Amino acid sequence: MNKICVALLITVFSALAPSQDSPLPAMQRQVQGHTIISNELPAADLTLAKQFRYVGGQVVNLYGNADAEQHLFVSVGNDGSVQSFYWVQFEHFLPTNKYTYDYKPDRITDIGGLQFIYDVKSFLGYAAALQSDAASDGAAMSRLAAQHELAFPKNAARVRMFNLPTADRRTELMIIYGESLPQDSKVPATTDGVRLDDASPETAKGILEHAREGLTIRKH
Repeated sequence: MNKICVALLITVFSALAPSQDSPLPAMQRQVQGHTIISNELPAADLTLAKQFRYVGGQVVNLYGNADAEQHLFVSVGNDGSVQSFYWVQFEHFLPTNKYTYDYKPDRITDIGGLQFIYDVKSFLGYAAALQSDAASDGAAMSRLAAQHELAFPKNAARVRMFNLPTADRRTELMIIYGESLPQDSKVPATTDGVRLDDASPETAKGILEHAREGLTIRKH
């Protein structure tokens, strides 16, 4: 086969080959000190308490359906382990689908004029659970932490809070606050997670208050 034929075949195969995945968008929010500045969706400044240091941010694609901009703040103990954290995620579905976020508004809290649907759970093996699905946002956040020689707590209680800034419910701001549970903790926890809102309402209320205490939101 002469060189011209080989070149033609390469050209044909290249044209038929599946296209590369679209590159991820750049991060849209700026971080100054302890504050995330978001100019849209929602337009607000999110400021974390001084004991939480900024680890870093990234944009990840979730199952080809959504893009998520992630930011991580942590408070570490004297041994360097993560004692508590804020995982902040700005997420939106892509135009290639018609999915919507359908969280049930069973529990709502207000922070700085933003309404959040929330739930509180506790886990044994929280760090491992985040990594159980390599394509998930939790696994992506675990990899970000690992890049900075950090890991999420082995056992933890966490509150997830969701704000839906658009009427079509295709965009969300998710904030997860979590704190480490000591080995002798009396907080009920399992590998699948215990819904503290039901199992221990007072504990759930305390975790939510810890999350609120360390976070200030100012709308633009």
